[in-house]
Amino acid sequence: MGRGREGRGRPGTRWTPVSSGDDSAAVSIESPDNDITSERPGEGGRLAGGGPEAWEWRNFALLTASTVVTTVGSSGAAIASAFAVLEAGGDGTGVGIVAAARTVPLVVFLLVGGALADRLPRHRVMVGANVLNCLSQAAFALLVLTGHPALWQMAALAALGGTGQAFFQPAAQGMVLSSVSGPRAGRAFALYRMGANTSSILGTALCGALVAAIGPGWVLAVDAAGFAVAALMRAFLRVPPGTERAGTSGMLGDLRDGWREFVSRRWLWGIVVQFSVVNAVITAAEAVYGPLVAKEHLGGARPWGLALAVFGVGTLAGGALMTRWKPRRLLFAGTLAVFPLVLPTLALAALAPVPVLAAAMLVAGVGVEVFSVAWMTALHQEIPEEKMSRISAYDWFGSVALTPVGTALAGPAADAFGMSAALWGAAALVVVLTSAVLVVPEVRRLARTA
Repeated sequence: MGRGREGRGRPGTRWTPVSSGDDSAAVSIESPDNDITSERPGEGGRLAGGGPEAWEWRNFALLTASTVVTTVGSSGAAIASAFAVLEAGGDGTGVGIVAAARTVPLVVFLLVGGALADRLPRHRVMVGANVLNCLSQAAFALLVLTGHPALWQMAALAALGGTGQAFFQPAAQGMVLSSVSGPRAGRAFALYRMGANTSSILGTALCGALVAAIGPGWVLAVDAAGFAVAALMRAFLRVPPGTERAGTSGMLGDLRDGWREFVSRRWLWGIVVQFSVVNAVITAAEAVYGPLVAKEHLGGARPWGLALAVFGVGTLAGGALMTRWKPRRLLFAGTLAVFPLVLPTLALAALAPVPVLAAAMLVAGVGVEVFSVAWMTALHQEIPEEKMSRISAYDWFGSVALTPVGTALAGPAADAFGMSAALWGAAALVVVLTSAVLVVPEVRRLARTA
């Protein structure tokens, strides 16, 4: 679900919110077959009754490459901004304020961003958001490199970055979902997510060394440059004539229309509600409890970093699996793959040794990608192209809205019940909610059509 990330989805467990086919699909970005028909005109270049235009796969290649560029920088920038706060004399509270300053506008403006992206050409919204992110990160970098930035300045710039992301994510997901067509869409989404996950792993791995070697200010500058490069790349995305969607009912009318589309599908809102809680408790377990358990019982940051790296390897393995596997019942297979997400939480609760924790992370990473690719394929198949960004916005909103709450309550829950009990409770909540979603008939029955 929104699990990917232009710097986070991810899908966040989620991004921000991104399966298989014939062997030629692995190189279909460069050499698409011409026998795939389209069901509706799409922003990526699908024309009714004919094969995909050349720009359809050109768009997909540009979208994937630009996402790789920005994710490398943004994965490191999250850590660099924390060290910038600390080096300026701040503490953990200051780090939390800057992180919250980025999250709050992301939640507040997501729905507006989705409505706007369904009115305007999506690639223009993406470019505008990238420019805003570039300027905010460049200003952040300049403050850090030239002196001692005040906490309010860093929080304000982080808020600008979060605002940019709120407008970018719905437009990007709508653009990606409409950039491919036919039976190879699932494989294309898997390749897209593999690119984003690989760049996220590389960005996170390089960040610590770069912060130590050149300082957080230069890492933020690299992130700003990445947004500038991505904006330039996305400016070359092509939209076929006649696909602009000028709204006639006003912004509020568009939001109401998107809401009706959202609530009319039980499988859609059921899974979004599920993940609003799943993301919150899993993020709390991994962001708050994981480092504490590692420090007290596993030997510190190194084994925890190893476990997170293995999770990244699992996401790549899951993406590779979904380039080959086409489950017929998309959401049933995807929802079953959510259950392994509790394995790392259970391993932490049981104080399992590092090899067991790493194995749990590996399986969880595979599960995340199986779900995410199945989810993207279902959205691509079932949601009208002209409403994709609004639906993506509601999806993202549900996925991130409770995450700050879960993180904030993690400490008090551990104090009240003990860390082990809080972890067992988090795992139980995920299992219960995921089991409840499987009761929804549409989740069990929604079938792949291509």
